[in-house]
Amino acid sequence: ESFSLRSVKLRHSRGPIFTVPFGVLGAVQNMSRDWVIEKLSLTISYDSDLEKARKLIKKIGLELAEDPELKAITIEPLKMQGVEEFGEYGVKLRLKLKTKPGQQAAVRRRALVMIKAAFDENGICFASKAVQVFSAAGSQPEAVINADAALHATTTPPKPVAA
Repeated sequence: ESFSLRSVKLRHSRGPIFTVPFGVLGAVQNMSRDWVIEKLSLTISYDSDLEKARKLIKKIGLELAEDPELKAITIEPLKMQGVEEFGEYGVKLRLKLKTKPGQQAAVRRRALVMIKAAFDENGICFASKAVQVFSAAGSQPEAVINADAALHATTTPPKPVAA
């Protein structure tokens, strides 16, 4: 809002004005200027096709950049930067996009919806926690259990049965 020799007045996005003396003012970061880079992480299963995932993400990024609602706020389209790490349950991918300040959430939300639909259509699975059970006699897994379902099954009390 304004500044004087002793303080600066800052207005919050919801309306209130804060007076901050220069003596307590630390580093200042302007988040409303030029552009914002939004970074996203997705974890897909180890048996998913990484190259197919990269191509789908690139295609979605181009579609988002040409979308009439998002075109004006998108500076650089969504793209996959590469493999971030090999996680416990899957491959973690790193994605990024560049937008006008304060507009990144709208593009991110639309991108995630489109990625989910495209991955479902193309057989790319998001990673989920799984437990493999091996028998003492053989080296092949006897069962693979979804860890989330197993946790839910052990913590959900059984429903009463009417007699």
